[in-house]
Amino acid sequence: MEKPAYTHPTAVVDEGAQLGEGTKIWHFCHVYPQAVIGKHSILGQNVMVANGVTIGDHCKIQNNVSLYEGVILEDYVFCGPSMVFTNVTTPRCLFPRNTSEDYRTTRVKRGASIGANATIVCGITLHECAFVAAGAVVTKDVPPYAMVAGVPARIIGYMCERGERLAFDDRGEATTSYGQKYRKHAQGLVGKVD
Repeated sequence: MEKPAYTHPTAVVDEGAQLGEGTKIWHFCHVYPQAVIGKHSILGQNVMVANGVTIGDHCKIQNNVSLYEGVILEDYVFCGPSMVFTNVTTPRCLFPRNTSEDYRTTRVKRGASIGANATIVCGITLHECAFVAAGAVVTKDVPPYAMVAGVPARIIGYMCERGERLAFDDRGEATTSYGQKYRKHAQGLVGKVD
């Protein structure tokens, strides 16, 4: 029997929010009424989940992260402490852009990791198992298994789904310590070899 979601007494989960079994919502979080959070995800202290946000299963959102409308996290996504999502490309107070039509979708695919204090500019996709270094500013899509760092973020290498750096041979193949093979294809795209 699965455990129900746990909500710390200081957290606010608005009526209508959907929380999956085994999910934990810790101190001072706020989950809006139209947010959807999957099973066994963990929201650390002071996390905000806005309307229209979807968080998959087994995600870990560290302290002080705000997920604004338009953010979609697939399963097994890691968001490091104080990393930032945006949802409007040209914000102005005098001429507000604060409706659902103004927000750009940002998708973080299965297994991706975002380091502490990184910024993800809205409207991009972090593909499967992408890895964003701490403090990076991501302004364009990140391919599967790519590691990016810097301001603006650039590809500095590739990483397997378990977190090992991939060293490709002259045929564009890499093998992890546990025997999984990866291949670098055209345009630098990397994929697992079945």
